[in-house]
Amino acid sequence: MTRKPWNVGLIGCGFMGRAHSNAYRRVGNFFDLALQPVLKAVCARTRSDAEAFAERWGFESVETDWRRLVERKDIDAIDICTPNDTHREIAVAAAAAGKAILCEKPLARTAAESAEMVAAVERAKVPNIVFYNYRRVPAVTLAKQLIDEGRLGRIFHYRAVFLQDWTISAQLPQGGAGLWRLDKAVAGSGVTGDLLAHCIDTAIWLNGGIESVTAMTETFIKERQHNLTGRIERVSIDDACAFLARFANGSLGTFESTRYARGHKALYTFEINGEHASIRWDLHDLHRLEYFDHGDDTVVRGWRSIHVTDREMPYMKHWWVPGLQIGYEHSFVHQVADFLEGLATGTAAEPTFHQAQLTQHVCDAVLKSAASRQWVDTPRM
Repeated sequence: MTRKPWNVGLIGCGFMGRAHSNAYRRVGNFFDLALQPVLKAVCARTRSDAEAFAERWGFESVETDWRRLVERKDIDAIDICTPNDTHREIAVAAAAAGKAILCEKPLARTAAESAEMVAAVERAKVPNIVFYNYRRVPAVTLAKQLIDEGRLGRIFHYRAVFLQDWTISAQLPQGGAGLWRLDKAVAGSGVTGDLLAHCIDTAIWLNGGIESVTAMTETFIKERQHNLTGRIERVSIDDACAFLARFANGSLGTFESTRYARGHKALYTFEINGEHASIRWDLHDLHRLEYFDHGDDTVVRGWRSIHVTDREMPYMKHWWVPGLQIGYEHSFVHQVADFLEGLATGTAAEPTFHQAQLTQHVCDAVLKSAASRQWVDTPRM
C-alpha cells in the first residue's frame, strides 16, 4: 500500500512532544492509513534542545522560531505542544497558513482565547483536533459504546476524581520550563485547566453537556519563588478544586482534583450510575472497565471486571492477541490514527476546536463560581 507523506511540524519538545512524536512514529505500523506521518521539523526555544530531540525521535530538521515553521511550504500539519499561553497565537497563525492543526489540551487559557482559535480554523476551513487522549483509551471508548447502546438506561450520577501530589513542597518554585503550570499567566489556571479539563471533556463525551456548576478552589501555598525573576511572588493558580454539576440530561455530577493528595501521582477515576447498570474506570488499571448490570441473575449479580483486549473491543484489533494489554501511549496513537482517517474520509475526528471549547466554557464557569461562591450557568452552544 502506497501512502502519501504527511509532513508534521512539532512545536514543543517536552513530555507531550514525546507522546505525540511516538504516536506519529508508530501509527503506520499498526493502522492501514492513506497518509504516512513524516517527522519533518521540530521547534524548540534553543537549537541544542531542538537538535537533541530531533536526533532522538527522527525529525528531519529543526527550528527555533515557531513562526518560521508555520510559514514553511513543506509542512502539512502543525502540532502544538507548548505552554497554554502560546496556543492561541500559534493556532491562529497556523490556520491562516492553511495548516492542519493538532493542539495539546487545554485548548487555551480561557474561553475567550479558545473562541479566537475556533473562529480562525473555521474561517480557514483547516482540519483541527485537541488531544484529549483519554477518550481513546479502549476501556473508556467501550464505556461510550455501552452508554450509547442504552445499557445503563437513564443516567443519574457522574463522578470523577483526578489526584496528584507533586506540588506539596513549599520549596518548589513556580514558572519557567517544567514548572509553568504553577504560573497563572502562562497556564491560565491550576488543576482546573490541567487535570479537571480531562475529566470535563470525558464527562461531556460520555454523558452530554454540563449546564451549571458550583465550585470551590484553594491555593494552599500562597507564595513561591519564581524561576524567571528570582523573586518570591504570589501564587494565583488553584492547587485544588471541587465542583458540583448539573448535566443537560438531568443527572448530577461531582468532580474533584488536587495536586496535594499525598501518595497519588495520577489517580484519574470516573464512575457513572444509571437506571439499569453502572460503570467505573481507573487510569491505574486503564485496560479494564468495571461493569455492574442489575439485570443479571441475583446469584451472580455483582461488579465484573472487563479485560478490554479482545479484537471486537475498540481499537484492539490493531494490536496484539487477546489477553495482552496496551498502555497510556497508545491513546495518542489512536488519536493520530483517527485524525488521519478523518482527513482521508472527510469526517472530522473529535474533539474539534469547536467541541473542545465546551470544556473551556465549563472551566471558566468553575473558576467564576469559586470566586463568586454562587452557581454559574454555562453558555448554550
